[in-house]
Amino acid sequence: MTTVDARRAAPPATARRSPAGPVLAALWAGAAAVVALWWADTGSVVGTAGWLTGAGRIAGLLCGYACAVLVGLMARVPLLERRIGSDRVARWHAMAGRYTVCLLVAHIVLILTGYAAQDRASLWHETVTVVLDYPDMLKATAGTLILFAVGITSARAVRRRTSHEFWYYVHLLTYAAVFLAFFHQLTLGNEFNGKPVATAVWYALYLGVAALVLWFRVLAPVRLNRRHQLRVDSVHQEARGVYSVVVRGRHLDELGARPGQFFRWRFLGEGLGWTSTPYSLSAPPRPDLMRITVKALGDHSAAVALLRPGTRVWAEGPYGSMTADRATSHHSLLIAAGVGITPLRALFETLPGEVTLLYRARSAEDLALGGELEAIARRRGAQVRYALNGPRGERPAITAESLRAAFPGLAGHDVYICGPHGFAQDVYEALRAAGVPDRRIHHESFEL
Repeated sequence: MTTVDARRAAPPATARRSPAGPVLAALWAGAAAVVALWWADTGSVVGTAGWLTGAGRIAGLLCGYACAVLVGLMARVPLLERRIGSDRVARWHAMAGRYTVCLLVAHIVLILTGYAAQDRASLWHETVTVVLDYPDMLKATAGTLILFAVGITSARAVRRRTSHEFWYYVHLLTYAAVFLAFFHQLTLGNEFNGKPVATAVWYALYLGVAALVLWFRVLAPVRLNRRHQLRVDSVHQEARGVYSVVVRGRHLDELGARPGQFFRWRFLGEGLGWTSTPYSLSAPPRPDLMRITVKALGDHSAAVALLRPGTRVWAEGPYGSMTADRATSHHSLLIAAGVGITPLRALFETLPGEVTLLYRARSAEDLALGGELEAIARRRGAQVRYALNGPRGERPAITAESLRAAFPGLAGHDVYICGPHGFAQDVYEALRAAGVPDRRIHHESFEL
């Protein structure tokens, strides 16, 4: 464990308030408005068939609204990605997906059961009649099957057994599913027939979401990459199985990238062009250079080490909210494990105030960027501490007691965590037990 005395520096600016609460309130208000739309159109509900179809209509309206929300959360809107956090938006998207599938199942079952009761027909006969004879229902059925396929491949048990590329491209079919299912909502929905205002609002909702996707997922990345002309400048080994990739481009200061943020990278060579992968910046960006540091954990990350200088790079971003804007005091503790050091190394150099870094690794040979960390610590008078396995492989305990003993006044620190999900969860629980308020623990996780 290496320690360099810390010096006092100016406190950071007041942390920005996250808009997560207002955004969630707006989403729930939209759902309430959808239910109100059904209520205003429904005079009375009579009999079993009426209750079933009424419940089916509510489920269908909410499902249509949830589809728009689902796609909107996929649009990578900077306000959400940078202010709320990509991890939280990803969890919202996953939750919206589960709600959408549940509402879709409820809509189908309730509507078909209600229609069958109303027509005194069998459920099978009613299903065939609705699918084949009702307008726009064949397209809606195709969209429904696609949504079910997306839902199945998104289930954690299935996703663990499939490649990221397969999951990603099946997931993109959500756009086709929503498009195919959209039209039957207007042709068969009583809430829209002969009601131009409701119809216009529904069109505005879907066209607005489509515009967000078109701009932030298509046009903005095209503009970014045409403007900045990114290419691999060099590749360097940092530790066992860990490599840094330096990317050169033009006018990179215009990107507004911050230490702690990440981009989604697509390397157009070495068979990597089909995969877009998030990697954090491992150094503060310069006007002509950015750097990422990658550990070989799979086929894609292992192939990154083989990239040749001059390889074209397609990037999207910057994303992420784990920046200095989250700080609430002038004392910061950074806790990294393994390749999780990458965003924290950039923050270690740039965070204002008194900063301490705790770096967990198996051995000294596994410490990536160690020389840079020591140089930064000497230059700014910060601290670097290492938590390495013992000679027999025993892991050092990172507990509430050990953290309080090692870092006096811990409850007054902002703590940034980056590492494997299990490690981050254990450290989070230890910090909470040590009295660190939740608002001062900063972490982005993509475990859904």
